[in-house]
Amino acid sequence: MQSDQFRPKCLEGFQSVSLPKGASVFRAGDPCRNFYLIESGSVRVDLVNSEGKSILLYRIGANETCVLTTSCLMSHENYSAEAVTETDVTALVVPRSEFQARLASSEEFRDLVFRSFSSRLSRLMAKVDEVSFASLNSRLAKRLLELAGKTDLVETTHERLAQDLGSAREVISRKLTDWEKRGLIARHRGSIDILSRPALAVLCSQCD
Repeated sequence: MQSDQFRPKCLEGFQSVSLPKGASVFRAGDPCRNFYLIESGSVRVDLVNSEGKSILLYRIGANETCVLTTSCLMSHENYSAEAVTETDVTALVVPRSEFQARLASSEEFRDLVFRSFSSRLSRLMAKVDEVSFASLNSRLAKRLLELAGKTDLVETTHERLAQDLGSAREVISRKLTDWEKRGLIARHRGSIDILSRPALAVLCSQCD
């Protein structure tokens, strides 16, 4: 797979690995053995509770690193979440021992690690703020528009939307059923058609 980025000089000499869509990158409880820089593709990181319910924490795309991985490497703790590839992925792999050595000896490497860590942590805090204070209507409408992009087709399931938003599938289904009755969307198996972008845009700014 072709890399989407020019490899930083401080990472020269390390190997890339390729993972297919749907592959497990790490699971809760796994020891953290490597630092990863995603070169192409997308990885989804979820927090899963004891009942098997999950919520999306963040996604990692090209030129990005995993804040949880960096945290585990520096704290010598195991993973507390799980990561799965959403597409075919190519990632640069830095073994734990080399991560520690480069962190101590390379200013360029330290800058790369902490700049990425800070950026990801800021976005993670923004998500916590959104989940805590934005209405579900607002978050669901925003997510549908994000997934649709420039089209009016969203290829996803009620279960996946619930995981993305930290809600229950039944709650998401009720919301979507109501919006379908109001003519905002049309539901299909595995996909949703957006029929009224302006109406969803209004919902994006809705408060509880």
